[in-house]
Amino acid sequence: MDFGQVEAFVQVSAHNSFSRAAEVLQLTQPSITARIQSLEREVGEELFERGGRGVRMTDAGLAFLPYAERILRTLVEGRDAIDEVRNVQLGSLQLGSALTVSTYVLPRILHAFRSQYGGVDVSIRTGRSDQVLAMLQADEVQVGLVRSLSHPDVETVHLYDDEIVLSVNPEHPFAASGTATVEDAASEPIVLFDRGSSYFGLIHGFFRQAGVVPNVTMELDSLEATKRMVEEGLGIALVPLVTIERELESGRLVRIEIVDVPPLKRPISLIYKRHRKRPRTVQAFMDTMTEMYALSLPVG
Repeated sequence: MDFGQVEAFVQVSAHNSFSRAAEVLQLTQPSITARIQSLEREVGEELFERGGRGVRMTDAGLAFLPYAERILRTLVEGRDAIDEVRNVQLGSLQLGSALTVSTYVLPRILHAFRSQYGGVDVSIRTGRSDQVLAMLQADEVQVGLVRSLSHPDVETVHLYDDEIVLSVNPEHPFAASGTATVEDAASEPIVLFDRGSSYFGLIHGFFRQAGVVPNVTMELDSLEATKRMVEEGLGIALVPLVTIERELESGRLVRIEIVDVPPLKRPISLIYKRHRKRPRTVQAFMDTMTEMYALSLPVG
């Protein structure tokens, strides 16, 4: 029994899919199948039932899973222990990030980190915040940058408040005064983005709490497409301030203050596993975050 077999088993069990496990481990599906078959020969039992709609664990697989996870966790911790005795410059860092954070905030963070720890091999996974949390729980990443989440096994440290602001084309009537009421904003053609994201629900909740129904004329998959529509005067949009800094500076968009409701904000946090000794590379990354955001982090 080797690490590759156990790793493949844990990933197939996590995703109920050989193909998805292959994607996560960056292997071919036949390689995953071969590892599982080899492991099944060693333990003398079938660990998965294969069917047309995917796979599910057998009773033997369910019995073996907690031990496999323990083996994998121990091996990961062993690797971390070896990394501890090496210079941090020779280590690696597995980082997960929410999509908006990875696009507009993470580049600055990584620039600051690499300026001090240029030898660290950084790998990045992106997804929605709940997906990043799942990556952290599965030990696929060591640190996550997400909207604030609560989980008993995860430490959450507030980084900053992601302010959601109203943006319009410079020729829009709102641009002259720079202000609008929420009712006036709701009556304009509104562009929303990414129905599956937390932003979508947050913005709908904002209007609902104000007692108005927004005039939504477009629902787009892309935040960048949303910004382009607003630039062309095809609607207005509530977007994270950090995503339009360049457009505001160049004058392609104008920020509008909604005067009769409190500012709309969403906290962004750093998450990591609780009660887990942190490798030097993780501590170095958190040190960088401490400097950038004036955080107060426990020593791990």
